[in-house]
Amino acid sequence: MATFFGAIADDFTGATDLAGLLARSGVPVSLRMGVPTEPPQNTAPLEIIALKCRTSPVQEAVQETQAALEWLKAAGAQRFFWKYCSTFDSTAKGNIGPVAENLMATLGVNQTIYCPAFPENGRAIFMGNLFVGEQPLSESPMKDHPLTPMRDSNLTRLLAPQVTKPVGLANRLTVAKGAAALGERLAELAANGVAHVVVDAVANDDLDVIAEACQDMTLLTGGSAVAMPLPELWANQGLLKKSTPSDVPSYDPGPAIVLSGSCSSMTNKQVADFLEKGGPSFRLDPLEIAETGNDKVLNWLASQDSSATPLIYATAAPDAVRAAQDRLDVERAGSLIEDTLAACAQEARDSGYRRFVVAGGETSGAVTKALGVTRLNIGAEIAPGVPWCFASSHNARIAITLKSGNFGNEQFFSKAFEVLEP
Repeated sequence: MATFFGAIADDFTGATDLAGLLARSGVPVSLRMGVPTEPPQNTAPLEIIALKCRTSPVQEAVQETQAALEWLKAAGAQRFFWKYCSTFDSTAKGNIGPVAENLMATLGVNQTIYCPAFPENGRAIFMGNLFVGEQPLSESPMKDHPLTPMRDSNLTRLLAPQVTKPVGLANRLTVAKGAAALGERLAELAANGVAHVVVDAVANDDLDVIAEACQDMTLLTGGSAVAMPLPELWANQGLLKKSTPSDVPSYDPGPAIVLSGSCSSMTNKQVADFLEKGGPSFRLDPLEIAETGNDKVLNWLASQDSSATPLIYATAAPDAVRAAQDRLDVERAGSLIEDTLAACAQEARDSGYRRFVVAGGETSGAVTKALGVTRLNIGAEIAPGVPWCFASSHNARIAITLKSGNFGNEQFFSKAFEVLEP
């Protein structure tokens, strides 16, 4: 089936988030982990390539997203999407802006939009300022993110140092007037040379307006929610066709495991809820791993009774995370945890585990790579933007969900398995 839409996501949880929302449309979605090494074949109308480039060096992120773009173009894609986190995770250098400008240059477009809003998950943009629930981004727990601490809530200010061309705003007052008014505002900004436009959105209705106004733009950027209405619009134009899946994704029987590397506020609550319910658990300490390696946790996992679901987690309060980073440096502390959780995932699969709940973007990238997962089929959503996915891993069929740190409610870990096996 010909590909019409090609998306590039800067991490694996964000990619499954996008896939889950696009799958609501009834149009087939394919999610590939990393840039495929083979030319396009057996592609879906909606293709997503998940990368692990959110915190990569800028030039590396630009090169990797360029390779993904070339593959999607070869697959026949005519519309493109650069997907990043709904909390705009980035630094003063990037990677959101530099990647967007490179994609724009390659595709020959002079303007794109930035809209990380996700109202269902409490992400709203008003007058260019991003809110997490009722808190400005810079006052939310994201201010203490271990890799991308967000200390400013204004998206135009955050974006400007990352790009070379002017940044502008289409605010909520314009969006509230409808798609025609938003289109006029974008045209006005383009006439004044504004290439990068932050667009306000506080409710799902705003996302519908934005999608309608921007559906013919070659490149859009944002969180997953702004892309959600697009397949329906394109189907109405006859550019896409809906279809009923030919088969239901399945997985082999086997026990379940939770692997959590996220240190977000919500993941801390989810871990606390799991611990309160008394399941077996093992907390990873990067300082201990640096000294003695990961044999201790692997031996613990091997000793577990498969009738219970174990939790292996590095989730910790911000002060504890900073203390470890101060001792080891940020990159080493993170890589020790990722490598250990990846090793745990391999041990679990080889021991017969077939259901995996993974929390955290960096962790999800490490785990899926360790499991050799290259393509995911999308299943039912556990929470907005967090679907169950199904994949092959060394001849085993597994069910896996990749959860962005702040997504889901406090009972997410237990709810996930209820959705998978109602």
